[in-house]
Amino acid sequence: MWVAAGVAAVPVLLIALQIVAVREGFQGPLGSLWQDYVGTPKSMSVPWAGLILALVGISTRHRIIALSAAVAIDAVWAGIRLLSGASFAIGNGPVIVLTGLAIFAWLRWDGTERRSALHAAALGALLILATKVGDVWLHVTIMSRPAVLDEYVLLADHALGDPSWVMGRVLDVLGPVVYGVLHWVYIELPVAAIAVAVWQLRRVVSSGRWPTHYLVRTFLVLGLVGPVVYVIFPVVGPMFAFGADGNGLQLGNYWPGVVPPLDRNPMPMPFDSVTPRNCMPSMHTAWALSVFLHTRRDTDGGPAPSLVRWGGAFWLLATVIATLGFGYHYGVDLVAGAVLCLTVESALRDPERGWGWFRIRLVAGGTVVLAVLLLSYRYLSVPMAEYPVLAGTVVLALLAGMAAGFHATWFAGLRQTAASQREVETAAR
Repeated sequence: MWVAAGVAAVPVLLIALQIVAVREGFQGPLGSLWQDYVGTPKSMSVPWAGLILALVGISTRHRIIALSAAVAIDAVWAGIRLLSGASFAIGNGPVIVLTGLAIFAWLRWDGTERRSALHAAALGALLILATKVGDVWLHVTIMSRPAVLDEYVLLADHALGDPSWVMGRVLDVLGPVVYGVLHWVYIELPVAAIAVAVWQLRRVVSSGRWPTHYLVRTFLVLGLVGPVVYVIFPVVGPMFAFGADGNGLQLGNYWPGVVPPLDRNPMPMPFDSVTPRNCMPSMHTAWALSVFLHTRRDTDGGPAPSLVRWGGAFWLLATVIATLGFGYHYGVDLVAGAVLCLTVESALRDPERGWGWFRIRLVAGGTVVLAVLLLSYRYLSVPMAEYPVLAGTVVLALLAGMAAGFHATWFAGLRQTAASQREVETAAR
């Protein structure tokens, strides 16, 4: 029933958002999706990420056929665009093949083969559709919140030492090579997520069973919950509100060279109709942290390979540096994003354990901590700036407490169990 309701809700949501987009004069999700099929795709990586995710549910032979067809279709469409003088783009092939794969599995296959293929195809389609919905939601944040709260967030960020200004100056010193690597990491976060998801789902075809929890679930739920806060707490970021990219509405060209003077009378500031209010919380931080968490252990509870663990740690660290160093976020945004990730992950992880007190306290506690942080940023920003050591200690202590509870609940027990199993095996030998 829940699956049927979710499937029925998708076209309703897309149609509703398309109506809003048409009324407001921007491209909606259905128009963007149509471009993926027969026009110029908006993204070249997301369609391919969706198809690659869908391939985990089919056999190796069918994967080769699907990939070959997608590459051929993309080559034809890219060639047509280049011959007509349009810009180079790819992405039509994977969307067309993904659709064909779902139809073929529905009509021709049965049993476990059909269920696995449709399950994987649905995940790939949801990934693509989520980006379409996200694009429209960014327009909604602009329409619904003409004023932003960056002055309040700037004051609250004094408690953490204004890390965006510090990291912005560091990146200026490190030069274009480091900037280029971090920029690639920042924009290709979905690619990292798909790589981890494919690793987690690699046994689906051979075993016929899906893990009870994997990264895609966390990604999608974060994408549903996090952006709601954008309209509750609209923020554009330091490079816009206090930098040269503010389209003339910034309070000054301060970022990243000079920290703005302390203003004890902050007010909502009107901003343009172009920049999304998508800073609070930092969803890039939330998603990168979820990648990190899912690279700690395999879906069976065993330790992940070293390459996977180091890859997850690198992506989280590089994403945090990029979000601050590019001026997209304040430090307090990142704290809120991390708390949101730990809360959502606690609600989804190990569903077979049920909803005992161990889970309720983490989910409820994380929700309360996030609410306290947002209220503090808004109504206690001046005291936070005047007493930065105390305020910063409290903010970081709340995050540390949430992280410690998360680790004790979901990881410490697994480590103890693994140690006990090794002792039993040693005694047996």
